[in-house]
Amino acid sequence: MCEKSSSPVRKRAFSNGVKVWGITRVHAHAAGLAVLFVLGLALTWNTAPQSLRNAGEDALYVINPTAARAFAYGERHFNASNSSAYDIARAEYFFKKAAALDPTILYLYHELARIDFLKGRFNAALAKIDFQISMHGDETPNSYYVRGLIEGYMGKYDASAKDYERYLEYDPTNWAALNDYAWVLLKANRPEEAAAATARGLENFPDNPWLLNSQATALYEMGDYAGALVYVQRADAEVRKTTEKQWLVAYPGNDPKIASDGLAAFKKAVSGNMHTIEQSLASSTVQ
Repeated sequence: MCEKSSSPVRKRAFSNGVKVWGITRVHAHAAGLAVLFVLGLALTWNTAPQSLRNAGEDALYVINPTAARAFAYGERHFNASNSSAYDIARAEYFFKKAAALDPTILYLYHELARIDFLKGRFNAALAKIDFQISMHGDETPNSYYVRGLIEGYMGKYDASAKDYERYLEYDPTNWAALNDYAWVLLKANRPEEAAAATARGLENFPDNPWLLNSQATALYEMGDYAGALVYVQRADAEVRKTTEKQWLVAYPGNDPKIASDGLAAFKKAVSGNMHTIEQSLASSTVQ
């Protein structure tokens, strides 16, 4: 994903009528305690429990409530590769704080749309990603990918396919995008085009179980049961080697805690597809 950047929004130098640079002794004492707390946390940050780190974030945000800080905290808690810090509710909280201060941060509404999508709030997700694209357009091409995902789950398959095509202009060998593009083409009853998309992906990732499974599905829908069986057998062999870490890479933003269940479901789906294809091939041979 592209680097995100933002410009801090300047806040008024007053809080509840008290000048920041002219605080009373009580306020100075509280501020001093906050500084001591933050300094103490900094010394133990790498070994501190997540609850203490969260408290440190909250303290720092109170001291310096900028859009850039809020966005950075949101990104930290929306990073599936950091399972201890992952917290989608906390990520959404900070992204909304950032939006209230500076809605123009480059990937801000992109991230808010992803959270809505993961929570099944598809209409809200679509509105946010449309807003993101209206502001930044081709500056954030990943947003076309996200809009394609949202539209696909809303049953808007042709619109979804167009957004995937737009994204693939920028990243033509992205295997996940090609696989998701193939999925909406299959849902739109366009299996030949789906097979062509997965074939493109397999040129660079010949052992990818997602692409192999999608290619098998496309060939099955085209009535090529023998060809489908070859691909689904390869998918079954490769998915047995797939790790939870690889599953999380394929489904970014998901809670790392569900990786085991997600991978198990994928393995079951491939096995089920193989069984269906074997039965169809056997029936066609008998006839």
